Amino acid sequence: MQRRNLYIIGLAWLISIAVAGAAISTDQIKRLQNAAEVVRALRTQADNGIPENLWDKAECVAVIPGLKKAAFGVGGEYGKGVMSCRNNGRWSAPLFMQLAKGSWGLQIGATEIDLVLLVMNRDGADKLLSNKVALGADASAAAGPVGRAAAAGTDLQMRAEILSYSRARGVFAGIDISGGALGPDKDDNTDVYGADKNPKAIVFGNGRPVPEAEPFLKALAMPPAATSSRR
Repeated sequence: MQRRNLYIIGLAWLISIAVAGAAISTDQIKRLQNAAEVVRALRTQADNGIPENLWDKAECVAVIPGLKKAAFGVGGEYGKGVMSCRNNGRWSAPLFMQLAKGSWGLQIGATEIDLVLLVMNRDGADKLLSNKVALGADASAAAGPVGRAAAAGTDLQMRAEILSYSRARGVFAGIDISGGALGPDKDDNTDVYGADKNPKAIVFGNGRPVPEAEPFLKALAMPPAATSSRR
């Protein structure tokens, strides 16, 4: 009887894994993979990436990979990405996010960019997790400084709840995204985590990330690249 019970428990565990694995779509997996690639590229740039002191202070990091120029045009288009927050010394399970189009432009000559957003404090994170917010209005946003130190950052950058960066042709730069609307992607989060998990529970609770999120979380935890002084 005991052996039969163990068999039933084991079978139920395997079924639960299969069900959980089926909940994440090919598109969601690709989004996590693309976001991981963007972060890895960012973390391997010593002198031309996000200043390390800002990265270390960020409460959350959101990545919207592969925004095409068409997404900044007429009516109702948006980009999709993922966001993870620091929780008890580790990066949380990623929350799926969507960004409605704003009035900003691409880097000169670029047809596609990746966006990296640093959420600098818990107030900014709570706003994003509660609802879709208008960047620059509901949550203060500024183009982030680039380079080894943020000493050259303006007062606006230092006080902003969200610092934004773009990547085009492998080059990172600050970008002003005021006018966009960023918030959780309810449908994708329900697909992956279930309808009973709200955004705050996903990133600040004890939820475990899906296995497909591991490359993205490992990229977030990467140490910074060596600086030019070590060449």
